[in-house]
Amino acid sequence: MQDLTPQLRTRLSRMERLVGWFVFLATALLLFGFGYYVYHTAETRGWFVIKAKFHTFVQSSAGLNVGDPIVMMGFPVGNITLVHAMPPGDPHNVRLEFEVRDPYFRYIWQHGSVVIVNSAGFLSQRQLEITRGTNGYALCVTQPVFDKTVAEMEKLIAAETNHWQLAQDLFDAQTNIVFKAYTTLDATNLAQMPELYTWATVSNLVRISDLAPPSNTICVYDNTLNRNRIVGSWHERWHRYINFTPDRDSAWLAPVEPVGVGDRLAEVVAQVQEALPNFFALTNQLTRILNNTANLTSNLNATVVDVRPAMTNVVVLTSLLREPGGMGVWALGTNGSGQLTGVLTNVNTLLVHTDTNLDTLVLSVGQTLDHVADITSNLNAQVQANTNMLSGISKAVRDTDDFIQGLKRHWLLRSAFKKQATNNVGK
Repeated sequence: MQDLTPQLRTRLSRMERLVGWFVFLATALLLFGFGYYVYHTAETRGWFVIKAKFHTFVQSSAGLNVGDPIVMMGFPVGNITLVHAMPPGDPHNVRLEFEVRDPYFRYIWQHGSVVIVNSAGFLSQRQLEITRGTNGYALCVTQPVFDKTVAEMEKLIAAETNHWQLAQDLFDAQTNIVFKAYTTLDATNLAQMPELYTWATVSNLVRISDLAPPSNTICVYDNTLNRNRIVGSWHERWHRYINFTPDRDSAWLAPVEPVGVGDRLAEVVAQVQEALPNFFALTNQLTRILNNTANLTSNLNATVVDVRPAMTNVVVLTSLLREPGGMGVWALGTNGSGQLTGVLTNVNTLLVHTDTNLDTLVLSVGQTLDHVADITSNLNAQVQANTNMLSGISKAVRDTDDFIQGLKRHWLLRSAFKKQATNNVGK
């Protein structure tokens, strides 16, 4: 450098400054790109958002791995953080822990939110899906909870109105819920209006005091105070929120674990195996039915061949019946028409002679009746002319009867009029 001319030294100094600025800008761009990459990665993985920890228990860990995504309403909302087998003797098999990012953990409520283990493919892959809550309280909250006495709450409410709300359910002596969580607390100065002290007009804080909670302490939270982490979770058995330590605690969600696709396929295969003998028996029956049908068709063909002459005769017969007088020819034969005509002629002649003979017979019967009428008229005239004829006839009948009775009593003829003996043993 000492041997260089002043002009060269000036040029080298300028080049060194340019190289220094280039290196500085390159380093700054590299650091900016790395920082943006870290920021984008952190934002993608939710490093800067609030995450709520949950856990559940499943029967099998098949298809579930650490880092697998969790979905809610079709959106990726978190990841699995732990898949751990429970120790021997524990009633559960596998413990799953997972994180849900903000704001999706705010959809997880007391009622309606469950973890469904769905099948995600045909290779025993599974995926966790959380259902949206429908009722109840949020399982995880960012508002810290405090245990305060009623006296302390009176002072806080007097200083900060509409800030404090219940963080628990309050019951009466009959275990009926009187105040639910999220109820806004208010206070009333009873010293100024003691005459208005009724259950309907006093503040709910006074009514809570009348319920006499344990140690006269209630669990409350300030609705204006929020943390950038989960600080409380709902305890189902205690009916209140409890403090939450993210590094140690996690909220529980009920699992719903449908039967996997592989298990369903195994059940289908087992059912198919059980049904195969019946299927083979059915195919054998179908084979026998087809054989019987073939035999029936062959017999039917033979029957059709045998019936064909009869059908030919039927066709001839029907053609004859269609002709005029065909029915008479079919019933009486070819000569039956002439014979029937002769019979009808003879019957007509017979009817004519019968009519003539009947007229003659009627005339003869009329003449006979006329003669009978003449005889009866002559007899009537003789009876009217001889008035003693009837008395004579009557006397002759009586004498004849006496004569017969006398013959019956005569010893010679008595045996001729003897009565025949009858069997009267039963009388």
